[in-house]
Amino acid sequence: MRTSYSLGSLLTIEQVLECSKILSKTNTDTIWIPETWGMENFSIQSMVSQNAPNSKIGSSIINIYSRSPSSIAMGAVTVDILSKGRFILGLGTSSVPIIEEFHGYRFESPVLRMKEYVEIIRLVMSGNKINYSGQIFNLKNFTLLIKPHRDTIPIYLAAVNQKMVNLAWNIAEGVIFYLRPINEMKETIHKMQLKRKIDVTCQLITCVSEDSQTAITRAKQTLAFYVSVGKVYREFLAKNGFGSETKNIFEEFKKSGFKSNYEFVTDNMLKSLTVCGTSTECQKQLDKFKEAGIDLPIIQFNPVGNVIESFKLFVKTFSD
Repeated sequence: MRTSYSLGSLLTIEQVLECSKILSKTNTDTIWIPETWGMENFSIQSMVSQNAPNSKIGSSIINIYSRSPSSIAMGAVTVDILSKGRFILGLGTSSVPIIEEFHGYRFESPVLRMKEYVEIIRLVMSGNKINYSGQIFNLKNFTLLIKPHRDTIPIYLAAVNQKMVNLAWNIAEGVIFYLRPINEMKETIHKMQLKRKIDVTCQLITCVSEDSQTAITRAKQTLAFYVSVGKVYREFLAKNGFGSETKNIFEEFKKSGFKSNYEFVTDNMLKSLTVCGTSTECQKQLDKFKEAGIDLPIIQFNPVGNVIESFKLFVKTFSD
């Protein structure tokens, strides 16, 4: 079974690079690097690709509002050249607060925008002169000055709601799921894969510790964070069996921030959405997600205590 790792946004640049060196000694399929409001994605991926010369390198995710389609294509081609053809371009819409408050753009027409981004990026990667006329973008006479390593680079779309799920299965090589209840995800994957086979990945909040309760608390804190700040995840989870839990987490967040809202994360939520506990417990939990139809689990590193020592235990758990 293929396994991949996500080196989270809370790590320092030095920690990401050290962790990628550790992963270079394993048979890791893909190293995924997120982009939120910290590290710039393409530059850190270029460094990681040199530290881990055998794994694929993926962006999880580049948002489609803060860069033009052409600039994303330029970044993707650059990393693909530096990695000798190992890059996967993960694209997503991000969220209204990040796009409108952090970047100053209107969060409009996400599905149409994604469709046009993918079309333009693929045209740019072909190396040919681009003239494109869409509902959002119009490009004239754009040509890359550098020769791509490949004619095409795999594109994976982060998808939550059904319209974006449909688009991923229609135009992408893969899909990236996150915070999707295991039973719902199993049904969705089965239904969609009957239409067309693509690579199904799912990023899983994961925490490993020699003390099970420590790992559980850490996973609860991470899950509560995303429920509190991510409206799209909160609403999706509420529609799929976790209405009271998401309401309680969010109400407590509004009262006291992140101090105690994680205490409203239930055991059922943890079992359906995360992997956490001791090494043995985590291995068994991951098997359940694989059985749901995930082709490539993306194991999201959430450190406990010393980051590098925590990561060594993390990798030993899933790579040995």
